[in-house]
Amino acid sequence: MNIQNWRRCAAVLLSAFALAVHAQAPVRDQEAEMKAATDAARTVAKQGPADIALKDQATLKLPEGYTFIPQPEADQLLRAMGNGADPRRIGIILRDGSNAFVVARYYDSGYVKDEEAKDWQADELLNGLKEGTEEGNKERAQLGIPPVEIVGWVETPAYDAATHQLVWSIETREKNASADDTRGINYNTYVLGREGYLSLNLVTTKDAVGEDKYIASSLLKATSFNDGKTYADFNASTDKVAEYGIAALVAGAAAKKLGFFAVIAAFLVKFAKVIGIAVVGLIAVLGGLFKKKTASVVSGTDDAGKSQG
Repeated sequence: MNIQNWRRCAAVLLSAFALAVHAQAPVRDQEAEMKAATDAARTVAKQGPADIALKDQATLKLPEGYTFIPQPEADQLLRAMGNGADPRRIGIILRDGSNAFVVARYYDSGYVKDEEAKDWQADELLNGLKEGTEEGNKERAQLGIPPVEIVGWVETPAYDAATHQLVWSIETREKNASADDTRGINYNTYVLGREGYLSLNLVTTKDAVGEDKYIASSLLKATSFNDGKTYADFNASTDKVAEYGIAALVAGAAAKKLGFFAVIAAFLVKFAKVIGIAVVGLIAVLGGLFKKKTASVVSGTDDAGKSQG
C-alpha cells in the first residue's frame, strides 16, 4: 500500500473512531496526528532478530518477522488511536502478516506470590473480571465511550509454576451488540520476576485468535528476566512483596486496565464491518510500511541514509 492510500485509510479510520467515542475534547487534526505518529514509529522501529531490553528487568529476543516500537513513540501511536499514555508501557510488537499486535508493560509491583494458582476457581476469577469491567464502564460513560461486557473465557487461566508464566484470555463485546457483531479478544500473558512482572497482551478478534495466539506464546518463550531479577532470585528478608497475589493478575488489578483494550474492542465491534479495516488493520498497514522501509535500507535507497536499529 502506497503512502497516499495509507493516508486515505487513516483518515477514514480516525473519523470513524471519533464518531465512536463521541469525545468532548477540542477538534483534533487526526489525520495529521496519525501521520506524525506513524512517521515517528517508523523511525525507531526495530526489526527482529534483535535483543530488546525490557526496562532494566528483562530481555526479549525479538524473533525474525517481528517489529518492536519502543516508547515514547508507542504511546504517540496509541494516543493517535484514541488511547491514553501509560508509564508502565514498554512498547508495541507487530508480526509480519498478522493483523494483531502485542502491548508490552512492566509492573513494578514487588514479588507476586503464586500459591493461589494451585486451587483457584475459574468461575470466581471471571466474576471478578466482570465486576471490574462494570466499574470501568462508569469511567467510559464519562468519556462518551460505549460500555462493554465480558462474554466469557477464550482460554481459562493457566499458570506454569516452573517458568512462572501465566496465560488467560477473555472475549469482550459492546453491550447490546447483536450476536453476529465482531467481538474483541484480550489474550493475556505474564512473566513473574523478583521485583514485579511483565505483561505481554495480544489484541485481536475472536475470528483470528486461533491463528494469532501463537504470537503471544512465541514472545512469551522469547522473554526472560535478567540475572538477579528472576523469580528465583527473590530474597524474603530484603525484597518487597506485592500487596496482592497472582489471582489479582486475572480478576483484580488486571480488570483495572481493561479500559485500554475495551476501547479497542468496542471500536472493532462497531466499525469493523462498516469501514473494512479496524485498529488491527491499521497495525497491519504499519507493519507493511516497516517492511517496505527495511527493504529500502537493504537496497541502499533509504531516504534517512541509515539503517534502523
